[in-house]
Amino acid sequence: METNATTNENLNLYEKAEDYTKTSLELIKLKTISAAADALSTVTSRIAVGAVVAFFTLFLNIGLSLWIGKELGEYYYGFFIIALFYLIVAIVLHKAQHSLIKTPIGNMIISSILKEETKKEITPDLN
Repeated sequence: METNATTNENLNLYEKAEDYTKTSLELIKLKTISAAADALSTVTSRIAVGAVVAFFTLFLNIGLSLWIGKELGEYYYGFFIIALFYLIVAIVLHKAQHSLIKTPIGNMIISSILKEETKKEITPDLN
């Protein structure tokens, strides 16, 4: 009789552990899907905004090049001046890429991750 009671308790404990494991895996899966959806929606919206800004910049550059070229007497002078401007911008960005690009993006990613961790800490468990 003692053996049956222990066996039933072990089976009940095993079933609870199995349910807990399945629930934990499902929760991890849902959190992963949520994080991936959030990241994908952020990237998609930034790509859309980037495309609009790129078209604006393209047409602005063409207009400026034509205007500068007209003022200087030859249209290609305007394009050379705009190209030289972008060469200077590229050199400055290359020299300062860590302070202007890498560090802010790294800080943004870290703060995003920590914000998610803070939400987890603030949200009380329902158990």
